[in-house]
Amino acid sequence: MLTFAIRRLLLAIPTLLFISLVIFLLLEASPGDPLGDVPLTVPPEVKERMREALGLGQAWYIRYVLWLKQFFWVEPLYWFDQIFGTRFSAGMQRVISFQSRSPVFDVIAQRIPQTLTVVGFSYLVGVLIAIPIGIVSAYKQYSWFDQLGTFVSMIGFSMPVFFSGVVLIIIFAVKLQWFPSVYDTTLQVRDWDSFWAQVRQMIMPVTVLALYNAAQISRFMRASMLDNLGQDYVRTARAKGLSEKTVVLKHVLRNSLIPVITVIALGLPAVFGGAIITEQVFKVNGLGQLLITAIHGNDIPMVLTLTFIFAILIVLFTLIADILYGILDPRIRYD
Repeated sequence: MLTFAIRRLLLAIPTLLFISLVIFLLLEASPGDPLGDVPLTVPPEVKERMREALGLGQAWYIRYVLWLKQFFWVEPLYWFDQIFGTRFSAGMQRVISFQSRSPVFDVIAQRIPQTLTVVGFSYLVGVLIAIPIGIVSAYKQYSWFDQLGTFVSMIGFSMPVFFSGVVLIIIFAVKLQWFPSVYDTTLQVRDWDSFWAQVRQMIMPVTVLALYNAAQISRFMRASMLDNLGQDYVRTARAKGLSEKTVVLKHVLRNSLIPVITVIALGLPAVFGGAIITEQVFKVNGLGQLLITAIHGNDIPMVLTLTFIFAILIVLFTLIADILYGILDPRIRYD
């Protein structure tokens, strides 16, 4: 297993380099001047110095190599200095946002807590709801619980999140005034009142995203359980006198989780990417909104860095899913 993990990590390096090059070239071909939003009061010579400082006057391959150096060497070194109080990165140029003129990774670090609090928590709630629903729906196929679960899943999966989000805002924020329609990212939890305010403003975006995620994962869980419940090893286990609880939760569930793990693992990078539309609807100041703002502002370093981070997360969680296959199914051998 360790050999497999190391081999996959080594193979991921050229894959990620190729992805980064493709993203860089696509953004390089995009129209517009990155310094187009600089105020007209800034003298031309100062604007030219800003362009040189950002590396805009050099060939694309030189800027690409410089960006790779900043991403893989300068930024880790900077965070190492922040943690251990050293000064190895002193004087080195970090990845700078065209819009904010601040280091890209500092801006991302400011947005991650909002994304994890809302989008990450909603994904966790969605998974915790979906797996039991999928198990019970498959075990009691065509029962009223299965029919109700199928109906709710169809609604959750077919209804766009921007529509369900607006519906919840109209009902619970405008009509009933139970919850705020706008997420306050400046709120700090210090006492019971602020904690309750945080819960109230999280309920609607978490509900919208959790319903969408649960609808998808519960369908996969149900289908996988139904496929395994009809297998010969299940009849053998029942014929040996094992209890129904042991057959379902120990044998069937373990094998049924293998394809579901892929869906869950590959959905995790979307958490860090943020549910872009939902963040826009509820004004959550997370990574999804940051990416949209950067695209509108032609902020190439920010878009390039965020997109590449998402690519790294997808490769990483694909590897984690493969490793979990071996843990859940001992028949799988990677050596």
